[in-house]
Amino acid sequence: MKIIFPLIAVFLISPQPSVAQPDTDRPNIIYILADDLGYGDLGAYGQDKIETPNIDALAENGMKFTQHYSGAPVCAPARYMLMTGTHPGHAYIRSNEEWGERGDIWNYEKMAANPALEGQRPIPDSTVTIAEVLQEEGYRTGAIGKWGLGAPFTVGVPNNQGFDFFFGYNGQRQAHTYYPVYLWRNERRIALNNELVAPHQPLPAGADPYDPESYAKFHDQPDYSAELMGEEALRFIESNSSNPFFLYYATTIPHVSLQAPQRWIDYYHEKFGEEEPYVSDGDGGGVRYVPTRYPKATYAAMISYLDEQVGMIVDKLKKLNLYRNTLIIFTSDNGPVHGLGVDPEYFGSASPLNNASGRLKGHVYEGGIRVPMIATWEDRIEAGSQTDHISAFWDVMPTLSEVAGAEHPDNIDGISFLPTLEGNEENQEKHEFLYWEFPSYGGQQAVRMGKWKGIRNNIKSEQNLEIELYNLEEDIREENDVASEHPEVVNRIRTIMENEHTIPRLRSFRMEALGDK
Repeated sequence: MKIIFPLIAVFLISPQPSVAQPDTDRPNIIYILADDLGYGDLGAYGQDKIETPNIDALAENGMKFTQHYSGAPVCAPARYMLMTGTHPGHAYIRSNEEWGERGDIWNYEKMAANPALEGQRPIPDSTVTIAEVLQEEGYRTGAIGKWGLGAPFTVGVPNNQGFDFFFGYNGQRQAHTYYPVYLWRNERRIALNNELVAPHQPLPAGADPYDPESYAKFHDQPDYSAELMGEEALRFIESNSSNPFFLYYATTIPHVSLQAPQRWIDYYHEKFGEEEPYVSDGDGGGVRYVPTRYPKATYAAMISYLDEQVGMIVDKLKKLNLYRNTLIIFTSDNGPVHGLGVDPEYFGSASPLNNASGRLKGHVYEGGIRVPMIATWEDRIEAGSQTDHISAFWDVMPTLSEVAGAEHPDNIDGISFLPTLEGNEENQEKHEFLYWEFPSYGGQQAVRMGKWKGIRNNIKSEQNLEIELYNLEEDIREENDVASEHPEVVNRIRTIMENEHTIPRLRSFRMEALGDK
């Protein structure tokens, strides 16, 4: 089904170049956010099957963080913590919420006809984002990739939240396919040359699951969204080369559906050999994504393609003589998914963390929230350095504000890690603790306090308030609950959980067992 949109802008229109004079005092900032990339999915973090030479080069030329955490174990809340500098106990968005009262929001044909059905519940207009902070300081700001913090025609869209330019997916559901029929440029939909193929469907009945041709309708489409968004990222950099800019590149890779350029799939198919297909049998609790003939090869292909894009960004910066004055941060929004064609045990996607189901995306165990983070900034960050500084997404707001010489809001939970980036660890302020809560997947809370990690599960589904306790120095896989041996630590963590939780403004995020009414 081909979708035709009225009033379509020409696709190759780029953001207008700034007329500002070059500003060498304030650095450019590029923040690259992968989607569901595991702690162990990069060569720099021990991956030995998937090739990521360009991202590894960022680590060789910069700093690798070993204890950096997402704001949440799923997409929308992680992005909210990143944008606002708040932890989950103070956040407006605390889980994914699809805003279902608008209508049939999972029907892709209806979303194509009516964009008011797509996207997530909007963050309030009063929200102050890091983009607004930097924009106020004179930065040109661009968001390219997946947004997920405000449906079309609401106050939550990127252009209303501090971004001068936006290109990509407004909402999460559309991003479940890499061959959408449209993407957004600012607040206008741009038609692509793809046929509408809803992503949540199985292999057609009677199709041979071992014949690559059976998968053609899911993979043989002209416009690969990741490629288009990568091209826009390069254009944004070039268009703003004469003034300081902030580029938030929120790629959808490697979030399912598993879809990648064929040349990379062929490369890994030859490398890995034959494998069983993923035929969308609903192995994710009834959820299915598009079938894939070579799921392992395709997952690796997606990550290597992202790595290729990182190399292109670095090359563009060097060509424009911007690399030396640009801070690049690469990270992921949460841990890897288990199932749906993805095999974290095969790749060791979370290693050395626990790769088991129930310990990855959607869960506040280490595999769900500890993420890779690499920062490079020539002459400012020591090449080949590594830090064990404990940090989280809510530290990004104060860090980037300090980098830009800007004032951030007072009511945030983050601490700038700029001293760590500059090798000034002795002057680095440290968190007494990190706190998470997540009202989905049964309802969860977690606290990281030094070597200790406390977790509550099934708060919402079973009214459970018991705390599991793990010593991460001895048990990074969180396999040995030592709560009974350290009641004093459990009590401190319980107090933190009580003090840091505030009643969510949105009722769907409330957990009755925590006293929410």
